[in-house]
Amino acid sequence: MNEVNIELRDAVKAIKNAILRSQYKAAKVVNHEQLSLYFGIGRYVSENSRSGYWGTGAIEHISEQLQKELPGLRGFGAASIKNMRQFYEEWEPYFVSVDLSTNSDQRNDANFNSLTAVSELKRSNDMIDTNLPILQNRYPTVSDFEGFADIGFTHHMIILRHAKPIEERLFYIRQAYINQWNKYKLTDMLKADLYHHQATLPNNFGKAISDPQTTRKALEMFKDEYLLDFINVEEIGERDKADIDEREVENAIVHNVKNFIMTFGRDFTFVGNQYHLEKFGVEQFPDLLFYNRELAALVVVELKRGEFKPAYLGQLSAYLRILDSEVKKPFENPSIGIILCKEANKSFVEFLIQGYDNPMGVATYKTADDVKKVLPSEEDFIRVMDEEI
Repeated sequence: MNEVNIELRDAVKAIKNAILRSQYKAAKVVNHEQLSLYFGIGRYVSENSRSGYWGTGAIEHISEQLQKELPGLRGFGAASIKNMRQFYEEWEPYFVSVDLSTNSDQRNDANFNSLTAVSELKRSNDMIDTNLPILQNRYPTVSDFEGFADIGFTHHMIILRHAKPIEERLFYIRQAYINQWNKYKLTDMLKADLYHHQATLPNNFGKAISDPQTTRKALEMFKDEYLLDFINVEEIGERDKADIDEREVENAIVHNVKNFIMTFGRDFTFVGNQYHLEKFGVEQFPDLLFYNRELAALVVVELKRGEFKPAYLGQLSAYLRILDSEVKKPFENPSIGIILCKEANKSFVEFLIQGYDNPMGVATYKTADDVKKVLPSEEDFIRVMDEEI
């Protein structure tokens, strides 16, 4: 009976995996087709509206007429059609048409086969057709466009509005694709300015980690600044904010540990806070302990309320030595430590941290209260909006 149950369980698992793979492939095809359609419509609208062929309000009229002729149609309001136009105009310079009338041998080149991107529109006033474009030589590599056709149109528009340089846009496209970010997570990463904080934290990974591949992964994993906007100092207590200590910030993180892990990066598992360590009868309690599957290593996070101090590195080094001696499994990589503090002089930290053999880095963090300080007041916001209108 048990053998039968195992076989049935395996059968269910196999069929389920097949269904999920099929659904994933189908979703990718649908997404590719949708982007192709939007790119094509965007080109059609751009060519006719920008050149003055259409009068004022033409896009609004087209949208209204589409709703009448295709009842229940969604996603083709005037604002959406203008988004399609922007989508085309922003990306068109990086693609070139392919003449499908040529034979397959002529088209079977590296660029054509490597890029799975959007389709584009033939220059015609009465037909929107789909041809697969290839990269022009103005951008270095086809691989930089990884995930372009695999993220949704909403993701693309969020990126276009919040990131301007081509390298930055491609970075967020690739990260959204690899990490399967929803639109809210993508917005959070743009708000945290992930592109400019990636692999820039002061660290000694190159010296302390022997494996180059693990070093690269660690550099890609950790940022130099984290936006912990789920922590609101005003909600922690009524007393003077200057008296808020690390333990209260730690408790707020533990209470919102899922948000913290999503902010910190992928493949993190929470092990515990104030984790008990002991060596030669001496007890130690690191603030937060995680395990990262990608790095195959324990990760200690030490929270500091104020500015970085040199003594923090010695404390963190002690935690890492005890973890590697008493907790780390033989097949795991050396434990990694990250100090999270409010302020840090990067050059000073970089100089000091090279004197330690355990892999460590120092990053800063901002809370919701810090974000409020740099946001305009409600009165200023209303005034600016009135001026724009």
